[in-house]
Amino acid sequence: MIAMSAAHIAAVTAGTVHGNADTIVNGTVHTDSRLVTPGDVFVALPGEVTDGHRFIDAAIAAGAALVIAERESTLSVPLVVVANGVIALSDLAREVVARVRALGTLRVVAVTGSNGKTTTKNMLRAVLERHGETVAPRGSFNNEVGAPISMLGVTETTAFLVVEMGADGVGDISKLVSVVMPDVAIVLTVGLAHIGKFGSIEQTAIAKGELVIDLPPTATAVLNRDDPRVSAMPTSAGVTWFGLGDGRTPDESTLLADDVRLTLDGTEFDVLHGDRRYPVRLRILGEHHALNAVATLAAALALGIDLPAAIAALEAMDRAERWRMELLAAPGGVTIINDAYNASPDSTAAALRSLASLTRGRARAIAVLGEMAELGELSGEEHDRIGLQV
Repeated sequence: MIAMSAAHIAAVTAGTVHGNADTIVNGTVHTDSRLVTPGDVFVALPGEVTDGHRFIDAAIAAGAALVIAERESTLSVPLVVVANGVIALSDLAREVVARVRALGTLRVVAVTGSNGKTTTKNMLRAVLERHGETVAPRGSFNNEVGAPISMLGVTETTAFLVVEMGADGVGDISKLVSVVMPDVAIVLTVGLAHIGKFGSIEQTAIAKGELVIDLPPTATAVLNRDDPRVSAMPTSAGVTWFGLGDGRTPDESTLLADDVRLTLDGTEFDVLHGDRRYPVRLRILGEHHALNAVATLAAALALGIDLPAAIAALEAMDRAERWRMELLAAPGGVTIINDAYNASPDSTAAALRSLASLTRGRARAIAVLGEMAELGELSGEEHDRIGLQV
């Protein structure tokens, strides 16, 4: 985080300082006391399982230089007491990003979608960090707590901020966009992941569309032209399209993944942009990752990065994310594809298609499937559909 005084943090978060208001902090912001190192800021949040206020002493023992909490207490470091810790996080992130952005060098990229957010975020990091200091969350820090914590990682020298934006319902992404307006916003898919929380696919589309609906004309929306719910999203921004090749020559505003081929060495395809064709050889397995890759390349193009350089960065990646289509060797000539991070109907179907493509006519294929959660009333129907696909 950029350097700020306890007094300034209190002013930004509508809080009250207890202790030395002139104390300056510029460490990392954490809500997990186990991650705190000397000079960091600890934010104590009440939670469903435990209460962060119980771990304030542990955070200070680990070196926290300032604590933000919802309750007063006597501490050896400055304490900023706020009415709501989650709102305070967003307010602080808004201030920090605005101050860095005022320097004129920071570009913000946001990504959402029912599937592929974390992989695409990792791809964006791989591309952008070759062109400047890049801040992007580790893991799936994409909610009202995780996203602001990621934003608070920017400094005066940060060139790119990548924000993953998830949602459990309508309004969640709008709140995150109000904290930081993206220069480039990617919407990957509208699918059935977490539909039990949204209630319907239409509500999911509204929630995901919040990322682009209020973008200014100077921004770029990167939209999946193959998903009718994504391609229909209203926006005032300029639009760059991505998708899979369909035999037609795309225009300059469209990037397509054509002739996708899977092997146990990775995923190969050609990127079509206008009348040009660029070969790509990912070390990442899965047809669906070709779509994530062209979305990433479209965003890179919008940021002024040339395609060959961006492709080279993607080709150097050795995995999408831990437990996502990871190749593992086992005794007896068995190959294991570990895709156990989570499961939705769309991601499970994509994994099954990849397995079938890799093994058809060459090897036995065994799929070990677990439950797909958070599907609400569609749970039975969607499990049946996957069973039929198997």
